[in-house]
Amino acid sequence: MVYITEDLIRRRAEHNDCEILTLEEVSLHQQEIEKIEHIDRWCRELRILYLQNNLIPKIENLGRLKKLEYLNLALNNIEVVENLEGCESLQKLDLTVNFVGLLSSVDSLKNNIHLRELFLVGNPCTEFQGYRQYVVAALPQLKWLDGMEISRSERIRASQGLEQVRRRIREQETEYLRRKEEQREQEEQRKKEKKPGYDGRWYTDINNPGSQDNKENQELKENPRSPEEEEEEQEREFWHTPCAFTPESRLEAHRHLEEKRNTNRKETEKKTKAPRTLITADGRVMNVNEPRLAFSLTEDEDANTVVLDLAVYRHMDTSLLDVDVQPTYARVCVKGKIFQVVLPAEVKPDSSTAQRSQTTGHLVLRMPRAEGELKVKKNVPRPRRETQSCSSSTEDRKNKIPERLEVDSSRRTSVDIANIVQNTRGAPVEGSKTSHPEDFSEGFLDDPEVPPLI
Repeated sequence: MVYITEDLIRRRAEHNDCEILTLEEVSLHQQEIEKIEHIDRWCRELRILYLQNNLIPKIENLGRLKKLEYLNLALNNIEVVENLEGCESLQKLDLTVNFVGLLSSVDSLKNNIHLRELFLVGNPCTEFQGYRQYVVAALPQLKWLDGMEISRSERIRASQGLEQVRRRIREQETEYLRRKEEQREQEEQRKKEKKPGYDGRWYTDINNPGSQDNKENQELKENPRSPEEEEEEQEREFWHTPCAFTPESRLEAHRHLEEKRNTNRKETEKKTKAPRTLITADGRVMNVNEPRLAFSLTEDEDANTVVLDLAVYRHMDTSLLDVDVQPTYARVCVKGKIFQVVLPAEVKPDSSTAQRSQTTGHLVLRMPRAEGELKVKKNVPRPRRETQSCSSSTEDRKNKIPERLEVDSSRRTSVDIANIVQNTRGAPVEGSKTSHPEDFSEGFLDDPEVPPLI
């Protein structure tokens, strides 16, 4: 049995910041509630109340809701319309598919002067002869009944023969109550007959050896059924046995479903899985990936760290993650599922960091190597330089003496034009034109190796 509690109403008042004193609308449908209570004291400002599809047998504890305008009690076990006189602002009442058999109980709604719509579809009283005429005449403030508008002419006709219709309705109510009592007695008799031994004889009676019951018993002894087959047979018999649609049968079906859910829950608890082995008896750490997440394990040589990138779900809350870093392995609990990986080197757990990516949602663990671990360095080749002598260059660097390049003239390959006219004095070159002495300046020497100028 589910009770209306303060916690239940607060959970249903999220749209009002979980405040119930100023709550104007609340939905408590499909909660298996069996009694209306506390609402009229906690939620005085309510205007709309949804209580459909529950197991409520009686309308009660709603008289203090002076501002209530719409009340939905469809698909419940209500048999009488009552206790709504205090709902002064009530405009719409929905009692669809209930068990209202006393149609005269709608007279209690006369004081609800603002009532405009009433739904009684699916109730036993709608099968009474003169049902609509009686409701229209009894509640002159109504504008709509069962989704159909009430015209002015219909209201006049209903008021003219009200006394005769009222008398007929009372007779039908009496007949309905009599049939209901007979159905209740038949249902009790059927339940008693289902109990073993009710027929007054033992099932091992030898006086009737050829009876059908004895044959069935012999077959059961020879071929015993398994517990699963018996349970399936009982389930089939429960749902296929015809019964009257009454508040008791509806409550019985609910109890049966609840019992079956509890049984399945207990079986599930018994069949709990054995805990997964994370570390063997000899101390070997296992690699585990229960959440089946993609990951990458790399080494950052520049920072001398081990980096674990775990592809956690992007929109999952960080509070559902639990990280545990040990010197030789890292463990992450994702919504109760374990992810564990062995690290390639020993790390420092105290200096490790865990961060979530704001774009991808990935979990990144950066774990520095332990001090005993050596950092791997790459050998980068450098170009060689030719020097005259290692000793002299080392001494020059120490003394900070500038280095100068020496040029060897013997290794020159190009023509030296600096000494073309080196000697200006001497004899004239053979094969050249004769020059007058006055054409040359004093001290000129003619070089035979230099070709004449033409």
